[in-house]
Amino acid sequence: MRSILIKYKLVIRFILTFVLVYTVLTMGYKIYLSNSDGSLYYPDYATHLVANQTENLLDGIGYDALVLPHETEPSMKVVINGKFVARIIEGCNAISIIILFLSFVIAFADNFKTTFLYCLVGSIIIYAFNLIRIVILSAGLYHYPWRREILHTVIFPLVIYGTVFILWMIWVNRFAKKKKVNA
Repeated sequence: MRSILIKYKLVIRFILTFVLVYTVLTMGYKIYLSNSDGSLYYPDYATHLVANQTENLLDGIGYDALVLPHETEPSMKVVINGKFVARIIEGCNAISIIILFLSFVIAFADNFKTTFLYCLVGSIIIYAFNLIRIVILSAGLYHYPWRREILHTVIFPLVIYGTVFILWMIWVNRFAKKKKVNA
């Protein structure tokens, strides 16, 4: 048993670190959500921010957009030219995806400064891609509402998870090469 642990030490360390970081960040996010009463920023600050930025970007590209709190559920309604096209819920704010990204990167961490900077830049890229994804999805649903299912469940998840995967590959390949040089 000891020889197996020694042989797979790096894999075991990766898995344990990933699970630990993911659990801590997810629990922290759940605590944040449970303490968001929605009185100032509905339904929570991060989702509210994404909704307002979506409205600003849609307005910036020529749509008459309006984002309003949903009357019966914790979400924000996206209205384009008077037509309700989408809801922005807590899951649309990219925080859960960023937590997944951070957990993977930290599990492969090399040194603090590089890891911290990559986590920061990667999180900004994911957030920005997510925001662009919501804007394009909203405009797409305005023009092509019959394509809702493929836009929302296939194309746009592929964009955001594809971005995360590419960032992970850059991270792993960069540090895999560095470790080979040091070995």
